[in-house]
Amino acid sequence: MKLSNKFTLMRVCFAPVFFLIYSIPIWTGSVLLQQISAYCMIPLLIIFELTDFFDGYYARKRGEVGDFGKLFDPFADVMLNLTVFLCAMSSVNRIFGGYMPSLIFVLILYRELSMNFLRMIASKQGVAIAARKGGKLKTVSYIVSGFFALAVESALRLGYGLGGYGSELHTAAVVLFSLCLVLSYLSFIDYLRIFASILKKDL
Repeated sequence: MKLSNKFTLMRVCFAPVFFLIYSIPIWTGSVLLQQISAYCMIPLLIIFELTDFFDGYYARKRGEVGDFGKLFDPFADVMLNLTVFLCAMSSVNRIFGGYMPSLIFVLILYRELSMNFLRMIASKQGVAIAARKGGKLKTVSYIVSGFFALAVESALRLGYGLGGYGSELHTAAVVLFSLCLVLSYLSFIDYLRIFASILKKDL
């Protein structure tokens, strides 16, 4: 397997691991596991996000850019992002609950599945859908929102009271995820507009 694809594969393999690290402390109610997970989650997500940089870097440096990688990389990104969002729907704090409303998660899930379908259609026509500014901005919003929710959750798992601002921080997370939803659909509409001619060939 190409080195660039190995980095991509890391995101696919570690996504369920991240889900378990986040969720098991909630399922078990173990304070010790909550504390351990709090120290692991953000560093792990940083590592996962870095693999996204390295797979692109080595693909270009070693001339490993190919049709498989062009589909595998966005698939891995979606898998990791949706895993983080799924985790953000729950929390050790029973009062606030999760940071991402289920409706927002479902709508983003639909968007990402539709985008992957569009990429497959384009690939069939021999066209690679390159990332556009709107898509890059959407990705940044995903990353910022995910890290913010994890930071708040990690503080709660370590027993910090958040200075009485827990409710405000929870609301801020919901707002950030709402922004993710808006940006995701704006970028999807932009992709549809640009690549409409590709779709018409198969309609």
